[in-house]
Amino acid sequence: MSEFNFVDLFCGAGGLSCGLEMSGMRCVLGTDQDKAAIDTFQKNHPDAQIFVDDISKLTKAKLKKATGGKKIHLVCGGPPCQGMSTAGLGIPDDPRNFLFLEFVRIVQELKPDYIILENVTGMVGKKNKNILDAIMHRFSELGYVMSTKVLSAEHYGVPQRRRRTIVVGNKKGYEFKFPEPKFGEKKNLPAYVTVGKAFKKISKKDENNDLKSAKIKNEIELKRIELIPEGGGIRYHKDEKEHWPKKLWLDIDWSEVTENHRLREIQYHRLDRENVSPTIMTGRYTYYHPTEDRYLTPREAAAIMSFPNDFVFEGSVAQQWRQIGNAVAPLLGKALGKAIFDTNKK
Repeated sequence: MSEFNFVDLFCGAGGLSCGLEMSGMRCVLGTDQDKAAIDTFQKNHPDAQIFVDDISKLTKAKLKKATGGKKIHLVCGGPPCQGMSTAGLGIPDDPRNFLFLEFVRIVQELKPDYIILENVTGMVGKKNKNILDAIMHRFSELGYVMSTKVLSAEHYGVPQRRRRTIVVGNKKGYEFKFPEPKFGEKKNLPAYVTVGKAFKKISKKDENNDLKSAKIKNEIELKRIELIPEGGGIRYHKDEKEHWPKKLWLDIDWSEVTENHRLREIQYHRLDRENVSPTIMTGRYTYYHPTEDRYLTPREAAAIMSFPNDFVFEGSVAQQWRQIGNAVAPLLGKALGKAIFDTNKK
């Protein structure tokens, strides 16, 4: 096949598109309502068309014009699917159903050989079984053989623990074979890519690497993080007592912290250069630099997501962080793209 074209719905900054293009595919169209995210997408995918509006306004005629009438082999994206719990019960009024149904509509219009749905974490659990069943049933009706699996990004070269439920459909009639782990703790696999290794590739001249934006301005916060060692953080009261004088303790009644008397999330968490990062979120205040007393820059967060250093993020620092934290890790996208090519050869 000379060209493998795809459309990325709810594309955000374009992490999934970036990874799929690394595998040899070509992005024809990206859609999203977030203007800053689409600016980033367009900056890094200059040959792709964009649609910045409510997806319901992407009519059949506009879709045909945007794709240039090309054969589309894959439609991918991450529509919010939480509302499918009510949709599966025949309750139409959850607004989140609308976006999923628009995804279905565009699949019906373009008739791709493959579909990928991402960002549906937790739907393999018993609590959300009806959501997943509704999704699988809807696409099965359209002739797709459906497969689902939870994948961890660190297994594909991403220096970050990031679990995502991936749903893949294909019209080839085969059960899709998900990519095997390339990194891990097994003897036959290379060790996980670490935060330190990812940071070594960053230059001070790189875009989105403004250290001023990473400065801690609150004096108490700065004093607290100065005393946290690399890889450390505060989750239990004993952590406070170990690292800080009493005057720096958090304003928390530990007797009322019910989750095994620990915080739900670690506070003042420094990353460890010799380890993978926890899941990158949409705000810069979640983690701190391993050795410097500051937040991460957007560029550092992007490196932990496996974005190439020449991938430029547009918008304010807060908008850049939101784009990065909401993205699909590109190297996970690349692994999925290669797995689709392998399935396509059958």
